[in-house]
Amino acid sequence: MNIKTLCSFLLLSIFAATSCTDLEEEPFDVAPADQYYTSKKAVTAALLRPYEHAHWCGWDGDRWLISELTADQFVWTQKGKHGYDGGDWVRLHGHTWTPDDNHINGGWVGPYQGIAQCNVIMKDLASLDYSLFDMTEADQARHVAELRVLRAWFYLFLIDYFREVPIYKEPQTIEAQSTPQEVFTYIETELKEALPALSKNGGVGRWDQGGAAALLVRLYLNAEKWIGTPKYTECATVAQDIIDGDYGTYSIDTDYRGPFRSGIKDYRSPENIFEFPHAKNLYEFGWMYNATMHYQSRYSLDNDWGSWNGVHLTPSRDENGALYTYKLGMPYERYAAADKRKQPFRTTSKNADYEGFFLIGQQYEFNRANGFGFDSSRPVNGTEEYNGRPLAFVDQVARFSERPGGRWNEGSHVITGEENSGVRLLKFPWLPMSQQFFQFNSATEIRLAEIYYSLAECRYRAGDVPGAAALLDAVRSRNFDPADWPANSYVQNIARLTDDEFVDELGREFIGERHRRTDLVRWNRFGNEWWDKPADSRDRSVFPIPSRALNSNPLLKPNGFE
Repeated sequence: MNIKTLCSFLLLSIFAATSCTDLEEEPFDVAPADQYYTSKKAVTAALLRPYEHAHWCGWDGDRWLISELTADQFVWTQKGKHGYDGGDWVRLHGHTWTPDDNHINGGWVGPYQGIAQCNVIMKDLASLDYSLFDMTEADQARHVAELRVLRAWFYLFLIDYFREVPIYKEPQTIEAQSTPQEVFTYIETELKEALPALSKNGGVGRWDQGGAAALLVRLYLNAEKWIGTPKYTECATVAQDIIDGDYGTYSIDTDYRGPFRSGIKDYRSPENIFEFPHAKNLYEFGWMYNATMHYQSRYSLDNDWGSWNGVHLTPSRDENGALYTYKLGMPYERYAAADKRKQPFRTTSKNADYEGFFLIGQQYEFNRANGFGFDSSRPVNGTEEYNGRPLAFVDQVARFSERPGGRWNEGSHVITGEENSGVRLLKFPWLPMSQQFFQFNSATEIRLAEIYYSLAECRYRAGDVPGAAALLDAVRSRNFDPADWPANSYVQNIARLTDDEFVDELGREFIGERHRRTDLVRWNRFGNEWWDKPADSRDRSVFPIPSRALNSNPLLKPNGFE
């Protein structure tokens, strides 16, 4: 039996291994297992290697892109000569992808690479004599259980994206695809069987009982769409058990920023059930910043990071400033004016304090003299359409620099953006490098808020609207000052909580967290109209099995969504 040589043994108790290669290529040397597993450190390093891949799979690239850019809240616009990229983003936004698209292929390949790693290492660990490394049989059972949960997490991507997929339990096999019901049952069984061997509150970046139970909540919440059988009762039961503390101790963070600043200054949010930890120069939360930030954001946010000026929120207003009337999209304007999250992002002290989730309006240089905030006397300038002129992000998409005439006349479309197009999300904050806070915040994969919202949805669907409102308000109240809360509470304005409002609220709470496509599919909204996208002419709620997968496995057949 061979095992892939791991990248690093550093920070094993905190980080899920450090990145030392381009994971899109996955080049590794191999070493015989009996020569590799020579110490407790080596065993732990092997266990943690698939966690590193899991971070990349969930938060770097294709999986985030096809979960968010196919939905209504984000778009990667062409900005002048930049960002057309062969029409990739036009196809994702307009639901015109094909089985040949790279990003659809990435939605398949990434999870299966992780599954393969889990299978190899799980088989190795299960055969070891742990007493040789000063560890117990309980340690061994826990490690194998962690990998079973991690493997199930990878399969959740696959059932969500493709429904009919092969189940691989052993390394180096070729399998035909299973039915959605078979995949669902496999995931459910893996999670249930693994859960008892796991720890409660098992540590940052490691699957534990709370994390496994939370994945069961995700599985049951989406069962009606994935297998045609509602499982809301089962979802509600597990969600309530998590909230009651049966699987670990968690609580809703009283600060709306808390779950997303976890990891900075040794702060760990009590809300986070599972997070991928980061550290500057070790494992960095870089891809999302690269994709969303402007080239000049390094000056306003105090860092030396490069950016691509790609992804931003879909616009709320047309080229003339009028608010759109779509029932979906327009994410920035769906936040109430009093919502703390809607504030423009800015640092407020040298102690990693900040406010707001969005970059909007005129951008200014970071105030290095104070060590926080912006210097309003030093505007940041653009480099393309606004070269030498102040850069101001607008909640619109159009060729304003060519008004009147030119491409201005083409209107507001994915291909008519400029360098200042769109509000930028900083929910996962970019904090000052000069204060040594930059790139230390975790990627928050599962929060207790998701469990509250899942239970609320189960109750809402069962007709218990007041019960749903109370659960939502238990999370939402932190977003408002006490004086503003009565006007925004669902409990105090119960008629406001309709189907459409529930979908809007899911978008506000989980914006950018890779939930949106799944939520829209579950609520039968994914095929609807939003900005620069007409209603789908056919069902696009499942991605086609990629051509490259069909070509590499003769047992696979198309899933009917080409």
